[in-house]
Amino acid sequence: MEMRFKAATTNGYVSEAYENLLHRLNSYHIDYSLYGHLLQLCKEHCLIRQGKQLHARLVLSSTIPNNFLASKLINFYAKTKYLNEAHHVFDQIPMKNTFSWNALLIGYSSENHNSETLKLFSSFLSRNFGSADVRPDNFTMTCVLKALSGLLVDSVLAKIVHCYVVKNGFDSDVFVLNGLITSYSKSGDMVSARNVFDEIPERDVVSWNSMISGYSQCGFYEESKGLFKEMLHLEGFIPDGVTVVSVLQACAQSNDLILGMEVHRYVIENRIEVDILVFNSIIALYSKCGSLDYARELFEEMGEKDEITYGAMISGYMNYGFVDKAISLFQETEKPCLSTWNAVVSGLVQNNLYERALELVREMLLSRVQPNAVTLSSILPAISDLSFAKGGKEVHAFAIKSDCNQNIFVATGVIDTYAKLGFIQSAQRVFDHTKDRSVIIWTAIISAYANHGDAKAALYLFNVMLSHRIKPDSVTFTAVLAACAHSGLIEEAWRIFELLETYEIQPLDEHYACMVGVLSRAEKLSEAVDFIRKMPIEPSARVWGALLNGASVYGDVEVGRFACSHLFEIEPENTGNYTIMANLYSKAGRWEEAQVLRKNMKKFGLKKIAGSSWMETSRGLKSFVATDESNEKAGEVYGILEKLLGSMRDEGYVMLDGLNEETM
Repeated sequence: MEMRFKAATTNGYVSEAYENLLHRLNSYHIDYSLYGHLLQLCKEHCLIRQGKQLHARLVLSSTIPNNFLASKLINFYAKTKYLNEAHHVFDQIPMKNTFSWNALLIGYSSENHNSETLKLFSSFLSRNFGSADVRPDNFTMTCVLKALSGLLVDSVLAKIVHCYVVKNGFDSDVFVLNGLITSYSKSGDMVSARNVFDEIPERDVVSWNSMISGYSQCGFYEESKGLFKEMLHLEGFIPDGVTVVSVLQACAQSNDLILGMEVHRYVIENRIEVDILVFNSIIALYSKCGSLDYARELFEEMGEKDEITYGAMISGYMNYGFVDKAISLFQETEKPCLSTWNAVVSGLVQNNLYERALELVREMLLSRVQPNAVTLSSILPAISDLSFAKGGKEVHAFAIKSDCNQNIFVATGVIDTYAKLGFIQSAQRVFDHTKDRSVIIWTAIISAYANHGDAKAALYLFNVMLSHRIKPDSVTFTAVLAACAHSGLIEEAWRIFELLETYEIQPLDEHYACMVGVLSRAEKLSEAVDFIRKMPIEPSARVWGALLNGASVYGDVEVGRFACSHLFEIEPENTGNYTIMANLYSKAGRWEEAQVLRKNMKKFGLKKIAGSSWMETSRGLKSFVATDESNEKAGEVYGILEKLLGSMRDEGYVMLDGLNEETM
């Protein structure tokens, strides 16, 4: 019977096979094996009505399925996405065994019901505690680890499961170990992931792919590329499409066009199947690395395109400032999907075309395309830079209405936007209502107070964050040190700077710049100079700029000249440095030297960009620049300005020569 069943289904006679087997049910008593074959057939060919009919026959005959038949029913319902029915069948099993538990676990994990998978596993352990016969096996652990990977939880849970794996002897199963690698990678714990990888006695291709992909997704691009090269030299291991996608992503993100081209050649020479994922990765590589013409050539040759294809090409154009080409490609799409809209919005913001970005979001809404968390987090920087308070509140309201307000990037963007618009209490309320307070959220609110000059609040929040055992990252330290710099808190700044070593964070350029700022603002310019000279890395323009600003505040011409001598070499076209130094000379009465600097600016063709600002009116945002005469009431405005300046002079205020820098 089984051979005839397989032959019939293999030859495609699905309906005939089903009817023949169903007829046999009318002739015999309950045949569990026959029911099992029929349910398998229904599952594989998605015969939902027939599968439910079989279940109904069992119910009508008052048959309680055993573990074998119940597991077949659970598999059928899970595969056809009727998980409630699957769970109902599971609940009816009087004496559940590992096979039936696994059937439901596989059903939940296959449909990415990750929380339910973990709850079911917990129930499995508690109900069968101490049982020698009913206990998790390697299939159970694979489901659990898949669920952990999907939840993107902290690595603590992965470590707990890892301990269970070792304690119960599953640490020799390559499938379980591969799941552990993925779980650790998804939680960002690449050290633990690598430890598991190194301990696998016989790795398979999935082991290598899991590790290479983990490195790439967590930003360890050099490690990802290095492991790929190591894989190439192993006998019996041939990279597949999954390997290629991961390593091409690493090449694109690290701008390694040379290795990326070698991987592309490897794909062609070894005839690796180029599906749409591989093709998209290749286009993304060339777009990200600036080979836009070749990327477009591949784009045009590509048959099937999806939103990722268009997004990669549009992002490439935007990254290199070819906004018109990006817009043109976007307009070629008949019905652009959400991710394509997002690529254009993000690109416009990236190119400082804030008003166009806002206009595009309005077009999205008119086209009945619902913005998502990516759209909102992309547009928020434009709103803060335009000082568009009404827009910020509208985006926040939309985020709440569309249930995006708990998204980590949206919440961070809203906090940052409110802070930059001057609504620090609103930023605090958003933080207070955020449920998942990761280090990114904490850093956002600390930065908000730091930028407002409230060092006390920033330091308080930093200490509260540490008390919650949330590990700060380099950006967090930059925010706290910046707060100390604003308020001249030297002792606190040194304490925090020394904490970098405690948290195994290598001090970056911005950390050194903050420390120079702290010392300079406290009028300890000589100490700041000594600190710079002892730096283990080459001081950047940011570091020298902090010293120059300190010298400017306290009128120390010599320290200012020392800082500028380096700044003029590092960024010779930055007019701000010339302006600050010229003003410093002027305040010290060294007019000739100030004039020399101004002449040098003219000689080198440098001109300070006119300052600009925005005003929110009932008619929307209005932008204007210094000495702007485009407004119809410009004469009246400048007349009032002259009266104000005259009143200032009458009160004894003297305009510094440097204030006229807009016309330099």
